[in-house]
Amino acid sequence: MPRIFCAIILWEVFCIAKQDLMINDEIRDKEVRLIGPGGEQLGIVSGAKALAAAEEKNLDLVKIAPQAKPPVCKIMDYGKHKFELSKREKENRKNQKTVAIKEVRLSPNIDDHDFNTKLKAGIKFLKNGDKVKVSVRFRGREITHSSLGRDMLMKFKEGTAEYGDVDKGLKMEGRNMAMFITPKKK
Repeated sequence: MPRIFCAIILWEVFCIAKQDLMINDEIRDKEVRLIGPGGEQLGIVSGAKALAAAEEKNLDLVKIAPQAKPPVCKIMDYGKHKFELSKREKENRKNQKTVAIKEVRLSPNIDDHDFNTKLKAGIKFLKNGDKVKVSVRFRGREITHSSLGRDMLMKFKEGTAEYGDVDKGLKMEGRNMAMFITPKKK
């Protein structure tokens, strides 16, 4: 009768990307370069003396440059420091503008009214600050008349010249001919 052995393997996952700073008792270096709460240099002192100086001022000892020789530690309010960092990151995310790529699809035999509707949509996207990908899709034997598609894209380019510049020129991608237009800087 065969015996079956089962093994359970546990994986430990570590976060490499974001590491918190070492504070207070986590710092075990013999000597550190100490910076005071006002940013003044206090020189190279032992780790125990640095921790005692931080506790004397009711603040935290934070290792801000662990790779330096000797490591650089600063006396500061760590909770306040983390709050200010998160506030700054939140402000940066709020001010960050994501550029979306909007697509306008045309066909080589599109009617004038339909073309004007697509042109207005492209202009609206450019006014909102988005990139626009204008593509002409060829079906069946239309591919033999690629010059019609090229003319259509040039007409679209002229219609949006006031609002955007061509980023990437005409390019055939299989049965599609595409062009990218970026909004003009204000």
